[in-house]
Amino acid sequence: MSSSDRGKDLADGSSRSPSRDQPPSRYESQKRRDWNTFNHYLKNQRPPIPLSHCNSNHVLEFLRYLDQFGKTKVHLKGCMFYGQPDPPAPCTCPLRQAWGSLDALIGRLRAAYEENEGSSETNPFASATIRVYLREVKECQAKARGISYKKKQKKLDYSPSKGDDDSSSAGFLTFS
Repeated sequence: MSSSDRGKDLADGSSRSPSRDQPPSRYESQKRRDWNTFNHYLKNQRPPIPLSHCNSNHVLEFLRYLDQFGKTKVHLKGCMFYGQPDPPAPCTCPLRQAWGSLDALIGRLRAAYEENEGSSETNPFASATIRVYLREVKECQAKARGISYKKKQKKLDYSPSKGDDDSSSAGFLTFS
């Protein structure tokens, strides 16, 4: 069975997997739910949007629509708690979808699209517009919470681990 057939089976709700007695993984189940939710969103638009006509603007509208169900407090620039990671009191700033949740959602939808449609060139979830939007959400939420998302550098540790003598670990790098 090709990966596109498997994706279509998942979207239809059937469970053709290599091993019939194993349920789909948590990731596959979530990907199927996300895909079905997105398709439901497109069908409920007026007029309904066929998947073949879906573009990055529709994906952005979907992400903004999902914000109303978010659970992450994102302080507005005028809020006295803007930039504070642990504000001491409640405020009226909106709840939004967390950047990490949106990033994971787009990853699952990107994979589901390619399993169902098969064309990575036309994948609206893989567009530069979506990457820019996610980067802006990440930066905005980081500033609002006073948290920097600087990429952590892996430190190279050339020293032997405890209990090892110098000769047994020579020439191997360990990451800490």
